[in-house]
Amino acid sequence: MWLLAAPAFASALAAGLSAQTKLLPPEEAFRLSARALDATTIEARFDVADGYYLYRDRIHFSLGPAVTLSTDLPAGTRKHDEFFGDVETYRGPVTIRVRLPGATPAGRPLVLHADSQGCADAGVCYPPNPQTLEVPVPAAGQKPGAFVEAAAPKKSWFK
Repeated sequence: MWLLAAPAFASALAAGLSAQTKLLPPEEAFRLSARALDATTIEARFDVADGYYLYRDRIHFSLGPAVTLSTDLPAGTRKHDEFFGDVETYRGPVTIRVRLPGATPAGRPLVLHADSQGCADAGVCYPPNPQTLEVPVPAAGQKPGAFVEAAAPKKSWFK
């Protein structure tokens, strides 16, 4: 179903750009950061810019292509979307608990992959947005570290 909506995304994108709407790049519209709370749990945070929203069911985390991670996604706000029907969305900050499949060795960074998708209130939806973070894991009994921001992509469709 998501692939069938791709032409609609392209049309909305073209309409938004032709109207001279100044869109944020996806890494600014949907800022992602994360930290390891311990060897089994990561706390991820999306800071969604004003005028933008993320689809709850389009957020996924993994450790490479083979290890999909379980998440504790908070309830979103229900919305009727012209492309996808009834969905849940997030605005503003949203914190997500990501469960690791086993204890991760302390002192070694995890390479966390995040996929998300969102839209601007201007009627423009972004393509799926993959991001990667290197998250250090604290030693047993130590406090969680500071949040690490996702690396900015090398090029963006919206710059």
